[in-house]
Amino acid sequence: MKNLRYGEFFGQTNETLNFDGITITDTEYTHPFVDLHYHENPYFTFLIQGKMKEGNKKEIYDCSAGALLYHHWEDAHYNTKPEIFTRGFHIEITEDWFEKFQLSKTQIEGSFNIRNPSLKLLMYQIFKETKLNDSSFDLSVHQLLLNLFNQLSNQKNDSEKKPAWVRQIDEILHESFTEKLSLNDLSKTLNIHPIHLSRDFQKYFNCNLGEYLRKLKVEKSLKILNDFESLSEVALECGFSDQSHFIRCFKENIGMTPLKYRKILK
Repeated sequence: MKNLRYGEFFGQTNETLNFDGITITDTEYTHPFVDLHYHENPYFTFLIQGKMKEGNKKEIYDCSAGALLYHHWEDAHYNTKPEIFTRGFHIEITEDWFEKFQLSKTQIEGSFNIRNPSLKLLMYQIFKETKLNDSSFDLSVHQLLLNLFNQLSNQKNDSEKKPAWVRQIDEILHESFTEKLSLNDLSKTLNIHPIHLSRDFQKYFNCNLGEYLRKLKVEKSLKILNDFESLSEVALECGFSDQSHFIRCFKENIGMTPLKYRKILK
């Protein structure tokens, strides 16, 4: 089984950034199949464009643009890719980085698919920061990455303590976020009181219901931003009331307008 060294990925890497124990790569995937392999350091894979399928010892993930995966150090996985342009953004983290910020390298283990839109939007922000050519981008990346690890660690530690309705509502919201939802209907479906839902949603998702739905809508918009010429079409497809609402929510979560982000993608 192949062991990929620091900063090494399959495909054509078009940009590499190295600083303070972090290597960031922007890579075009060129191999239709990559057999079981592992990396010597933990890293995130963030699919910017295209599709791929990834498998490990436990699960197989069908990934499209916007998918975010975490791979623990020396955790074996494989990939297959259809014949379309596919582009990945990777953040590889050395043991020195974990020690510098007093984090345990073994605090988060395994390879898994991250569905939480808050964490995905943090990764979109990191991607954006690396493309701005700002002199303080490394400071921003460290801050965002630490925030991501903090939320991810809390999420993993609390997963066994969460009541069943938390997983249920997350599935409902991911499937129906473009539709008009009501607190009363959600409460009836989950068989819990609206006050209980209102009070505890913030506890488990670190934001209120409305904010979570807007994050899901913004996340979808990032996946389809290049599929439509008009921003109003993107807004409609993602469930926003109008284009101005879409632009406002996008800027609030990503830190720039959809048009500026579209230029970064190109």
